[in-house]
Amino acid sequence: MSTRKTVEKDEPAEVTSGLEESCGSERKAVGTDGEIKASNLRRLSRIEGQVRGIQRMVDDERYCTDILTQISSVQEALRAVARSLMRNHLTHCATHAIRDGSEEDRQAMYDELLDTIYKNAR
Repeated sequence: MSTRKTVEKDEPAEVTSGLEESCGSERKAVGTDGEIKASNLRRLSRIEGQVRGIQRMVDDERYCTDILTQISSVQEALRAVARSLMRNHLTHCATHAIRDGSEEDRQAMYDELLDTIYKNAR
């Protein structure tokens, strides 16, 4: 099983085993830029409002193309958040695991990155 560093807010990193992770221990990012986190949270709040607007449009039986346009807008906004999270993951978590981790950690990170890229590809 791989070990991965986890970080609590403003606390030193601790190492958890894959077993602990699979038993429900919450994983945390190795590092997160505060401005990027705040930006993502603002974006997600706007997206939440857009989704509520789409719900109202459906309830009001608005023109289908108008609803689909709004759905497309929400999807693009979510993709922007995903790109930001991927950049953070590559900058902090992946870099740390690849540079400082064991061979097992590096291989696990490569597999995780490939899985994440395939899942998020258009």
